[in-house]
Amino acid sequence: MLQIRCINTHTTKSFPEGTSLLDVYQEFQDDIKLPYPVVSAKVNNVSQGLKFRLFQNRDVEFLDAREGSGHRVYVRSLSFVLYKATQDLFPGSKLFIEHSLSRGFYCNFKPKDGRLVTDEMVERIRGRMQEIIDLDMPFRRTEATNEETIRVFTDRGFSDKVKLLETSGQIYSDYYTLGDTVDYYYGPLVPSAGYLRVWGLERYEEGLLLRVPDWNCPSRLAEKVDQPKTFEMFAEKTRWDIIMRLSNAGDVNKAIMRGHASELIQVSEALQEKKIVQIAEEIDRRFHRKKNPVRLVLITGPSSSGKSTFCKRLSVQLLACGLRPISFSTDDYFVNRVDTPKLPNGDYDFDNVEAVDHQLLGEHLSRLMKGETVEVPEYNFVTGKREWNGKRLRLSGDTVLIIEGIHALNPLLTNGVSDTLKYKVYISALTSISLDDHNWIPVRDNRLLRRIIRDYNKGAYTAQQTISQWKNVCEAEEQWIFPYQETADVMFNSALNIEFAVLRIHAELILASVPRNCPEYAEAHRLLKFIHYFLPISDKEIPPTSIMREFVGGSSFKY
Repeated sequence: MLQIRCINTHTTKSFPEGTSLLDVYQEFQDDIKLPYPVVSAKVNNVSQGLKFRLFQNRDVEFLDAREGSGHRVYVRSLSFVLYKATQDLFPGSKLFIEHSLSRGFYCNFKPKDGRLVTDEMVERIRGRMQEIIDLDMPFRRTEATNEETIRVFTDRGFSDKVKLLETSGQIYSDYYTLGDTVDYYYGPLVPSAGYLRVWGLERYEEGLLLRVPDWNCPSRLAEKVDQPKTFEMFAEKTRWDIIMRLSNAGDVNKAIMRGHASELIQVSEALQEKKIVQIAEEIDRRFHRKKNPVRLVLITGPSSSGKSTFCKRLSVQLLACGLRPISFSTDDYFVNRVDTPKLPNGDYDFDNVEAVDHQLLGEHLSRLMKGETVEVPEYNFVTGKREWNGKRLRLSGDTVLIIEGIHALNPLLTNGVSDTLKYKVYISALTSISLDDHNWIPVRDNRLLRRIIRDYNKGAYTAQQTISQWKNVCEAEEQWIFPYQETADVMFNSALNIEFAVLRIHAELILASVPRNCPEYAEAHRLLKFIHYFLPISDKEIPPTSIMREFVGGSSFKY
């Protein structure tokens, strides 16, 4: 008999070998106090589907869709239902689940006959999805040799999955079936379609928007937020992918195997520099207009988006336009640490807008716009105090002021300056490369990998500590950063198509250092599994001015 300890109840019970997690849950469910239906579990801190069978003593924690891995299991399963519905109704059509958008997922749907997506099509797909869910169709997992799995997808013409599996280096791999439809997913699914009670589907631009449960309350849909500028930024990145002939991990790996890594790096960096030049030239044009010239450039973005390096590179291009940029960070206006707001657990909430002395910052900006000389503070992160070291700023005739920080677009900081004098930039790492047509890479995974590597290299935090803080970071972004992103004049995507191949070398050992017996191991294990889909390449050809250098080290900029 096996001894299975339930983390939810802190109790242990005996089970026969080969017992499924579903059976284990039946035994513990009366004492498990989760407010929403269980959709998956962690077994020894590794995410598993509820059909997973146990053959050794294990710790098991059951999860609903509020927890990160549980939410991913739910959305992954819902994606398969969407794909099956499109294949049942429109045989030979193509579905690309591309990226998160408007608190759902944008899907590019291409019927075989080339028709554009219509409301009638969406209604039919939605109806078929509901039929599949009402029938409670089971998801069936098959483990096979990698060669056999490749044959399965080759026979069905799934070149995206074939390229991914051919370059993955795996010996065995899983594929899933739902009815007579076959697909590949890099993580577990719910046992059957009947688990998927909260969802929506609607037409969005030329594609579909798959709506999913709210993270905090999975019994309701996440509230839709219109994001036209974010959509256009993703569309721009897709156009870049077409230029580089890359759309998924298999394409990247095949290009690396053919010896094109250097070219990919050079083109990716060139495309980013081209965008920065365009932004600098637009600022220069607005700076020289007769009415309401731009004098203040505001740069913001979520954690690890590359704000600092972008600011440096934009300053270089503004100099090339004949302007004289001066800059500072909103971090220099942090209140003294003893006055910093706190989280419910007692930790300092450095992401709260009240952690910034926005009244003093607003006063200084108003004076600077009037041409006055202002002594600005510098924050000492060691002592946790603001210092006055004689740093004085004054805007002359050719000067443009750049302010960078997570709250830079929050009007509370700059409400004393007319919007006509501002130019707002929002930067994020919006990953457009997918593992395959139905397995997207979450934007937050890109930024989390960057942050783990940077924190570790600086000696600031271990990978375990960075992962443990990440939930609070993401919640702060939802509250303080994302509500203002659509107010930006321009959005800049700092992600590189070759990035994960470079990050793999840096991330592997760091992630492997996370102990198996801590909760953060689940996330470290997932990131390791995902990043291993990319062939590793050295960072030696990443230029010293690259945004990536901010995270892997070797930047020629001083921060």
